[in-house]
Amino acid sequence: MGIVYACVAPHGSEAVPELAGDKLDAFGETRRGMEYLAEQMKRHCPDTIVIATPHGLRLDHTIGVVTAEYSEGSLKEKDKEIKVRFKCNRQLAWKILREARKAWLPIVGANYGTDKGPASCMQMDWGTLIPLWFFGAQEKKKPKIVIVTPSREIPLAQLVDFGRVIAEVAESSQRKVAFVASADQGHAHDKKGPYSFNPASKKYDELVIKAIKENNLKQLLTLDSQFVEDAKPDSLWQMAILVGVLERVRMKARFVSYQAPTYFGLLCASFEKQP
Repeated sequence: MGIVYACVAPHGSEAVPELAGDKLDAFGETRRGMEYLAEQMKRHCPDTIVIATPHGLRLDHTIGVVTAEYSEGSLKEKDKEIKVRFKCNRQLAWKILREARKAWLPIVGANYGTDKGPASCMQMDWGTLIPLWFFGAQEKKKPKIVIVTPSREIPLAQLVDFGRVIAEVAESSQRKVAFVASADQGHAHDKKGPYSFNPASKKYDELVIKAIKENNLKQLLTLDSQFVEDAKPDSLWQMAILVGVLERVRMKARFVSYQAPTYFGLLCASFEKQP
């Protein structure tokens, strides 16, 4: 039991057919990659998915753990809309929170609305919604979820420690748990994009692909901070948590897909336990 599967999953909305508009073909490689990850996720039948997102709670110098009873959200593109609602695994979330505090990590739990019941519901960001659209949102029996949000202001080593906590709590839960690092890569691939063009984005993405193919994400933890700033990723912090998970659970990485059809890079990678 414990962590049975992990992945790096992008959250570009165009990967979802209903939201792709005229970019349906352009994002085809990523869509197929996500469908592969979804197949692997379903094969491992997790009771709970712990998902680390860069677009949820933005807490200064603090990791966030959603302790609400539900999370829901929607995304709309022209006349197409998708809606998602998941029940949260509050017991697992609170245990992660308590154990992280024992490890002296800067962390806080966050609820919304009411303490419990249907109105205890956290707004779901797109970094959570889009991967979950593929990972069970349309199933009759959905897995529960735990949403965690890393801080970019704390040392990466603390996020690695947090990943270890997640793996240890999952192991003690005696339940099947999957971990998802929701992550888009460099965001400066196109001068027409919101971050203009910087060659660091291409280089950063190449280094991530290399780290995955070598089954060694740790090498990303020593990247120069200015280089990371130039590359404009929103992936490094979630992958640092994944590094901590992998330190507790022996898993083999598999590179699945990569493309940069617009201004940001999208990468799919799968991690499965080794005997």
